Amino acid sequence: MHTCVKIVFYEDRNFQGRSWECSGECADMSSYLSRCHSCRVERGCFMVYDRTNFMGNQYFMRRGEYSDYMSMMGMSDCIRSCRMIPMHRGSYRMRIYERENFGGQMHELMDDCDHTMDRYRMNSCMSCNVMDGHWLMYEQPHYRGRMMYMRPGEYRNFMNMGFGGGSRFMSMRRIMDSYY
Repeated sequence: MHTCVKIVFYEDRNFQGRSWECSGECADMSSYLSRCHSCRVERGCFMVYDRTNFMGNQYFMRRGEYSDYMSMMGMSDCIRSCRMIPMHRGSYRMRIYERENFGGQMHELMDDCDHTMDRYRMNSCMSCNVMDGHWLMYEQPHYRGRMMYMRPGEYRNFMNMGFGGGSRFMSMRRIMDSYY
């Protein structure tokens, strides 16, 4: 376990009701809490998901208090699973592809990109290969819309990751150590 990171989940808004602490990842929180309506990130960064097994809509949480995250973030459902994001020190590198299975245009990023169309004349990203670092990808330009956490690995098809139809991304940013 990573003792330097911790998130505390509460059943009710404003940090009320039963609570449960997590320092790593949990694929199904239902055995610990029947619902979750607020949380407090004491140390580190986490991704939380509105479905079990790290599926569904994803939300990035860094140190802070979220007394009613559902209204703050526009969530329609409770948190069902969570994953700690390890701190990365070093370079960031990712290849983005216009089409699934690494097809179409390819561009290599080493820094944030707020709009793939403006920067690369690429209207969307439908697959990627993360070589270094941890990234957040957004379905709209300027880091808006639904997001997806990407750690090092190959991602041939975002739909297979529970993101749903039209799984395209138009902006991406590095999860920097300043977030911790």
